[in-house]
Amino acid sequence: MSYQVLARKWRPRSFREMVGQTHVLKALINALDNQRLHHAYLFTGTRGVGKTTIARIIAKCVNCETGITSTPCGECSVCREIDEGRFVDLIEIDAASRTKVEDTRELLDNVQYAPSRGRFKVYLIDEVHMLSSHSFNALLKTLEEPPPYVKFILATTDPQKLPATILSRCLQFSLKNMTPERVVEHLSHVLGVENVPFEDDALWLLGRAADGSMRDAMSLTDQAIAFGEGKVLAADVRAMLGTLDHGQVYGVLQALLEGDARGLLEAVRHLAEQGPDWNGVLAEMLNVLHRVAVAQALPEAVDNGQGDRDRVLAVAQALPAEDVQFYYQMGLIGRRDLPLAPDLRSGFEMVLLRMLAFRPAGTSEGPSQPLKPVGISQATVDSANSVAVAADSSASSPTAVPKPEPTLAPDAVPQPTADPVGAAYGREESPSEPQATPAADDAALASTPAEEVIDLPWNDPAPAAPIAPEPILDTVAEQPALTPMPAPTPASAVPDAPETETAAFAQDAEPVEYAPAGMDRDDEPPLDEDYYAPEMDGAAYSYLDELASETVHDTPVEPEPEVLPASQPATGLALEWLELFPKLPISGMTGSIAANCTLIAVDGDAWLLHLDPAHSALFNATQQRRLNDALNQYHNRTLTLTIELVRPEQETPAQAAARKRANRQKDAEASIQGDPFIQQMLQQFGATIRNDTIEPVEAVASPTQ
Repeated sequence: MSYQVLARKWRPRSFREMVGQTHVLKALINALDNQRLHHAYLFTGTRGVGKTTIARIIAKCVNCETGITSTPCGECSVCREIDEGRFVDLIEIDAASRTKVEDTRELLDNVQYAPSRGRFKVYLIDEVHMLSSHSFNALLKTLEEPPPYVKFILATTDPQKLPATILSRCLQFSLKNMTPERVVEHLSHVLGVENVPFEDDALWLLGRAADGSMRDAMSLTDQAIAFGEGKVLAADVRAMLGTLDHGQVYGVLQALLEGDARGLLEAVRHLAEQGPDWNGVLAEMLNVLHRVAVAQALPEAVDNGQGDRDRVLAVAQALPAEDVQFYYQMGLIGRRDLPLAPDLRSGFEMVLLRMLAFRPAGTSEGPSQPLKPVGISQATVDSANSVAVAADSSASSPTAVPKPEPTLAPDAVPQPTADPVGAAYGREESPSEPQATPAADDAALASTPAEEVIDLPWNDPAPAAPIAPEPILDTVAEQPALTPMPAPTPASAVPDAPETETAAFAQDAEPVEYAPAGMDRDDEPPLDEDYYAPEMDGAAYSYLDELASETVHDTPVEPEPEVLPASQPATGLALEWLELFPKLPISGMTGSIAANCTLIAVDGDAWLLHLDPAHSALFNATQQRRLNDALNQYHNRTLTLTIELVRPEQETPAQAAARKRANRQKDAEASIQGDPFIQQMLQQFGATIRNDTIEPVEAVASPTQ
């Protein structure tokens, strides 16, 4: 006797032998027991979930010699003939091979004849979505009102291709995919009856590879038995399927958790020996990280669909939640960039090294082995020196003198002495402020709790204790227009100073080095051509959407906040800045910063601008240098530019553009509201006007103008 494959040998012959699909079986069993039979059924679902099997069981239930029942005997001649595929009144039609309307008409010509042996003539049309539109039309009338002894059972894997007229005439049942747990449970039963030795890990591999299809799972099991010489072992199944060892993913995560670069690269080397699909390995890591995040949020929600629930819970307890989210986001971006890498393995390694090198802001954990310097001189990053390097040098230099705490009277109220924004950028203290002794600084460090000392992601020293923010001094209203303002100290030239200093700002400030166009710089940031170049018309200027994907020092930049209206209209120097701004050769992020500034004072070649603090996230020394270079190029001389984080009281270019857009929008809405034709439509047809769909039309200059 020839061998019968497991998928056919173990095909269910009754509803009680079915695995899963309880929602479908319950409705069918109740309908059969109560003799409430529909004339047309439609079963939908992916391959191998039981559509044809259920149809054959229904044919046995309605034709069994013991009567219409949900439990056919399986022993009468009708049941045996249906199981053997030779029952004359069960007509199985493959719609994929009989798509023509002539085939459908031939089928319908035989519907009028009564069944030969059974109680009902059952038409089982498989892959019914393959029929042509003419075939569906020919089937409609008979499908709606068939003879009382005819039952139609349709099966398809793509119900979206069926006409609505067909769907409305059928009782539709949607079969679900099989979960890996259910597949593993059934395979364990089958292999136990078949006396085939197996490993649980091997069944989980087969259950996941089946992708919801029980028939595919049985076929893969047949293949695994042949591959393993009568045994189903995990190593053999993994080699047969060419899948990744799931334990190696946890090895990579363990190396990340320990910050072990050597162990991480060693895990990658072991992976490379199997010649894996690196994109698939990264996808598997993301899948594990997703389940770890679920375990951290709700441990009982973690399923055992991959047989590793305990390992997921262990990683969830050891890995901080912010690191899980950080790794997941880096993995997603790494999958996107993986095809751009020189080779897939190096791209995969770079993703892991990036995960190892960085940590979410505010966490104290870091890699166990700090990254080595790459030999780039940080002093040449920009002409005003990198603020991060300034903070590092001021904190580590033995000659740096810490700032003391001021001596207060008993009834005095302590005042903050530093700004948090400047501290975040590593701003040096002003030389004009009183200095402290090292002993006072050591005492402050000793009184600071250990958990408040933050290890920044780029390994710069953090402030010893949190510094209270200083209120922003609003001095714009106190200055008359066109009056030069006293120059601030050199510290105010740092882009994060939120207060206005009272010292002369041109005496000690170091001028920004001006490089003419065309001069090569080894520290030149990305060109402005890399950014979106907006129109230079101030009325149409908008920066709110173009910055969502730009970065500053490899840190993602959030979109700009909404432009708020100004307290006062622009006059004097502020009005001159509105007229000068569209003429400057800037765009992108630098243009956005300039658009939210206003000119406060001009003292010879020293200019002072105020920038709204709401836009400080986009601002750094590089952007200040770019704006300074643009002013130098426009005026054809070297200027010294100072920008302070103080909200301008007078209108900025961005506010002016927003105001003009709002005025044009109001004019457009008023024009629509006042149109006689629109008014007639509103009165006669009860129409409504949606103001959110009204867009002003920009005026186009005439060729003769």
